[in-house]
Amino acid sequence: MNSGTLLASPAHQTAIQGRTDITQHEIAALRTQFNLADAHTHQAQSPTQQCIVERLPSIWEAAVQHTQQQSEQAFIRAFYHLHGQDRALEREGQIYLVYAASIGMHITATYLQQQGMRVGLIEPCFDNLHDLMRHMQIPMVPLGEELFADSGAIYQGLQQKADQFDAVFLVDPNNPTGTSLVAPSDTPFREVVRFCVDHDKLLVLDFCFAAFILASGHKRPDVYAILEDSGVRYIAMEDTGKTWPLQDAKCATISTSLGQVNDQLYPIVTSVLLNVSPFILRLVTEYVRDSGMDGFASVRTLLDENRHTAQQLHGGLLNYLPPAIKTSVAWFEINDPDVSADALQAHLLDYNVYVLSGKYFYWSNPERGQRYIRLALARNQPMFAAAIATMGQALEELAV
Repeated sequence: MNSGTLLASPAHQTAIQGRTDITQHEIAALRTQFNLADAHTHQAQSPTQQCIVERLPSIWEAAVQHTQQQSEQAFIRAFYHLHGQDRALEREGQIYLVYAASIGMHITATYLQQQGMRVGLIEPCFDNLHDLMRHMQIPMVPLGEELFADSGAIYQGLQQKADQFDAVFLVDPNNPTGTSLVAPSDTPFREVVRFCVDHDKLLVLDFCFAAFILASGHKRPDVYAILEDSGVRYIAMEDTGKTWPLQDAKCATISTSLGQVNDQLYPIVTSVLLNVSPFILRLVTEYVRDSGMDGFASVRTLLDENRHTAQQLHGGLLNYLPPAIKTSVAWFEINDPDVSADALQAHLLDYNVYVLSGKYFYWSNPERGQRYIRLALARNQPMFAAAIATMGQALEELAV
């Protein structure tokens, strides 16, 4: 196998090294032939989704004819009902809508900063969570996924670190690994909640990939019932942006426990924005309802087929890591210690294929992340198949 320092053209090696976060790589990837970097939805419409597109004028008119509140309530009820989160609907007036998940994360990070909180953040995870808090100088300690692998040991593991953080920040299902505390069993999640209650910790939850629990055939427990009944202080974020092919028209939500957290977070929300576009809300609601009618088939079928195609890379240099929850990304381990993720990423860029290095997901230990790469699956099948075939050729060259 060639050494990792000899994998790519100097120009691509320099470009890879010059980008400091995932989003910078994703921006660059938009200019490549085979963009497998960002997890945004780039696939075509399903037949029923195409029917929604054909009704855009009537959707626009519905947004005009109804009040902002009516558009918000229609979205909130459709979205949370689809997810089986009926307890949240008891407080639908305190579910705050923002136009992107990153805005919700920014609002949450602002709250954590204002409260002077130290955060225990899951690792690996998508790097913009870490970056948002780092920019606000919020102290962070890593909570490795292995800490949550055994539900019987979660409480004790967190307890041993309890003096290092004031808030526990988790992603479920996790991006990029697909691990979950709520599926197929919610026992691990209940243990985390129990710990936070007993030790008076704030629980922050990123549920932006939660639709894939349903798309994978699992039932999502009513996490808001668990949270509310426990009395834990919490902030929870949900999203639509990674689920449906909406040309980045999307809506995310923020909800909190009653009392001080809600009272202090709400002014931050209102300082950021007035409302999400009622037209976007009406449009996204149509896609939510469509997945309710087809049981997420339009989402699941595409991702399953592309995941099967991606698994053709398994063996040799790359080892496919099966997720607990099948999300819209695939996570591979690099088997050769002489080949880093950065070097492999640069080598693949010589073939116009853009993937993400795992180092950005391991925010406290980037070197550990050099053993992994991530591929996005939400792409049209012909393009994705061509990208995987090209990757296969690129990997074969390294085996010479």
